Amino acid sequence: MSEQAIIAGGCFWCTEAVFKDVIGVTGVESGYIGGTTQNPTYKEVCTGSTGHAEAIKVTFDPDTVTLPEIYDMFMGTHDPSQLNRQGNDVGTQYRSAIFPLDDAQRVEAEAAIARWNEGHAGQTAVTTIEGPATWYPAEDYHQEYWEGEGQRNPYCMAVIPPKLMKLRKSFADKVKS
Repeated sequence: MSEQAIIAGGCFWCTEAVFKDVIGVTGVESGYIGGTTQNPTYKEVCTGSTGHAEAIKVTFDPDTVTLPEIYDMFMGTHDPSQLNRQGNDVGTQYRSAIFPLDDAQRVEAEAAIARWNEGHAGQTAVTTIEGPATWYPAEDYHQEYWEGEGQRNPYCMAVIPPKLMKLRKSFADKVKS
């Protein structure tokens, strides 16, 4: 039986590309969560006025990759010490956040943040744990962006390969060949 996790770590194109490479991940959907506008559009979310984060919903096989591993990969492939930004992406829509789907996921999210803080002396994760909140899938052209348009997009070419290198370096046994 599959499980799902919702995480926000900056640009959803970049986060989606990372998790598409993880063994045991059977689906990744880009979307919006944590705001006040119903059925927000990309253009609305980009203004920062809706309160939503660009996020991904990861569907995974827990017999192959566990929720703690998903959260550790999330924390390890973006900069959770940056408040409302990832690189050149600035605003609350690019915040580092975990949206647990139940109390057990909330406990695991707290533990993942604590593990990251313990392993990064002098830095503190500003990752928030939010929700419950309504999930809104992003428009179709945002789905599987890296596999299509993303590899021709200079922004993606600058940001995604370093994230994939972090994944391969720190979680080599969990990466698709």
